[in-house]
Amino acid sequence: MDIIHACCAGLDVHKKTVVACIRSIGPDGTVSREVRTFGTTTAELLALSDWLEAHGVVPVAMESTGVYWKPIFNLLEGSFQVKLVNAHPIKQVPGRKTDVKDAEWIAELLQYGLLSSSFIPPPEIRNLRDLTRQRTQIVRDRATVANRIQKVLEDANIKLSSVASDVLGVSGRAMIRAIIDGEDDPDELAGMAKRRLRGKIPELKQALHGRVTEHHRFLLRSLLEQIEFLEGLIARFDARIEEAMAPFDEAAGRLRAIPGVGEKAAEVIMAEVGPDMTPFPTAGHLSSWAGLCPGNDLSAGKRRSGKTTKGSQWLRTTLVQVAWAASRTKDTIFSACYHRWAKRMGKKKALVAVAHKILVVVYHLLKNRTDYRENGKPVKVA
Repeated sequence: MDIIHACCAGLDVHKKTVVACIRSIGPDGTVSREVRTFGTTTAELLALSDWLEAHGVVPVAMESTGVYWKPIFNLLEGSFQVKLVNAHPIKQVPGRKTDVKDAEWIAELLQYGLLSSSFIPPPEIRNLRDLTRQRTQIVRDRATVANRIQKVLEDANIKLSSVASDVLGVSGRAMIRAIIDGEDDPDELAGMAKRRLRGKIPELKQALHGRVTEHHRFLLRSLLEQIEFLEGLIARFDARIEEAMAPFDEAAGRLRAIPGVGEKAAEVIMAEVGPDMTPFPTAGHLSSWAGLCPGNDLSAGKRRSGKTTKGSQWLRTTLVQVAWAASRTKDTIFSACYHRWAKRMGKKKALVAVAHKILVVVYHLLKNRTDYRENGKPVKVA
């Protein structure tokens, strides 16, 4: 095999230590290795950087170990050509496994050009990604707390969810707060209904007749306070994300023109892939990275599995949600494809296929900087 890098380094990253191996080949073809172990504090990582620079190292490869690679990558990326690689395909032959051998193996693979770099977006996109992922987790926490409120109401035999579609809507919250304050008259509680829910007052009177104890009131008060805190936190993240999205408004506007892609979905897509499609040579590469490509498991002329590949769970989840929204639109290509494919492969597989189709559209819109067109006509975003 041809040698790609005369001098390079491999890093085996752990929580407390980094084992670094510098591998170089002299003019006469002799291979020399030098291995050192550093801590993961800032001072130790700066010492690692100085050591690599003193030996003339430019390319550096490291495993993507949990979140421990991030501070090392952030510190080295400005001075070296850092490659973050998936740990799975670079495993050695079993036996004689040590941290030193791992670092030497990574350096050797890098020297021969056998390592593929993971996609690492620029710092501003990484910051945006942290915000959108954290917001998603908080939204999930809110949904969990909302389910707990529903459990407490059911335990008290309050059947509010049987009548109101949104227990935590304006009417539902007013009723829950009144219950917390000690109100137990179904007529008084039903009278707090707003708007269309006022047409269901007779049903509400029946549903709000329960057996609420002080124990239930304590739980409801605590959970409602938790819901309000999480909603305030979500609002703060929304404002921060809006600021971080300002440089990418033009690209996000193109995404919002796609059927099913709302503001939140556009923010997540932008945070996961960024506006620059240069790291992905084709739409197929992006689809594979997102985990929306069918698997390729063929042996003896028989296809054994078509299960989709592993990829970015954040992007895949959002795109499947977008596909579900797009499938319910009228007179769009995505809706037509979903209904046609659902008959042949089932609803779930059809949603994944539509999500793949949407991602291909996203790729071309961002790469070519063009506007989305439906039936040959551009779609304007309000």
